[in-house]
Amino acid sequence: MNKKVLVAVSGGVDSSTTMILLKERGYEVVAAHMKLWDYNDVGGETTSDGRCCSLESINDLHAICNAHAIPFYVLDFTRQFRNDVITDFVNEYRVGRTPNPCVRCNTHIKWAGFLQKALEIGCDTIATGHYSRVEYNAEFNRTVIRRGVDATRDQSYALWGLSQDALARTLMPLGDFTKTQVRELARKYNLRTAERKESREICFVADDDYHRFLKEWERGKGQKFTEGEIVTSDGRVLGHHEGIAFYTIGQRRGLGISHPTPLYVRKIDPDTNRVIVGDDIDLYAQEFMVNRINWVALDNPIEPFSADVKIRYLHQAAPATVTPDGDGPATVRFHQPERAITPGQSAVFYDGDIVLGGGVIDSIKNS
Repeated sequence: MNKKVLVAVSGGVDSSTTMILLKERGYEVVAAHMKLWDYNDVGGETTSDGRCCSLESINDLHAICNAHAIPFYVLDFTRQFRNDVITDFVNEYRVGRTPNPCVRCNTHIKWAGFLQKALEIGCDTIATGHYSRVEYNAEFNRTVIRRGVDATRDQSYALWGLSQDALARTLMPLGDFTKTQVRELARKYNLRTAERKESREICFVADDDYHRFLKEWERGKGQKFTEGEIVTSDGRVLGHHEGIAFYTIGQRRGLGISHPTPLYVRKIDPDTNRVIVGDDIDLYAQEFMVNRINWVALDNPIEPFSADVKIRYLHQAAPATVTPDGDGPATVRFHQPERAITPGQSAVFYDGDIVLGGGVIDSIKNS
């Protein structure tokens, strides 16, 4: 394998620092910006905010690459992103699930599609600015993903869908740095992105208003969401909703109902088009099913095993027993009940800082 690497650059401090860091380490660096969507397609506030796919970010990348003699490309993935990420995002919300579009983007766009482009232009390796580590592990005899050293920025949770072939051709140099150290490097390299504000929201929802986005997307297709009832667990009607897409497990605010005690969304039933609410205690569960599993460090396990399981990005991974079902789904049982296990979100299995695998939460027992 040669040392020619295609670096995915978004226009932020992380990816631009990755690019220069690898060049300093002796790699032949080529940079590519993935155009994923247009503001005209996704709507919302269109003033420049420094996000990926903005004209400002592309202009900054041009300037940085020119200053460091790095070839720069803009790759159009808008059609693939629309089909694989945005359409799935809307469809999942439509049936009352809460998706994680970053996982699908990483799996289907930033690795599968981007790696193919890299191979086409003679790069055997790709690199990203993710705060995680990729390395061969002799114990597992596989290429594994490890948490980044900066626990506040670790992105391993969203990378569970990557294949062994993709991981073997991936570099993530920022996994060994903290965010503060990366900004210091960017200042050292005189990068114009050094002080750029970061965003952790959904990149294609420009104003962070996913309700607005969903409504406009459906309206553009001549469709709309169906109103329904908000009920208690025993079927008592407390109010009405505009569509189950606008609710998620654990939600308290914005329910539009009156009750003497706080109520939370505990279940969303697409069959009856109902949002079921209950007390905080009703949000706790121990057992759930996971499907669409990708085993990263493990090779199709068939026996139950212990792991720390993370059920959303900001969740503290908790001890659980994972019981695989051959090549199909797996059952996860936490040792203690966890709050707001949410269908559509990812469940990621860890052994220490190593990602064993992950999948999509399907159904919760007794929910």
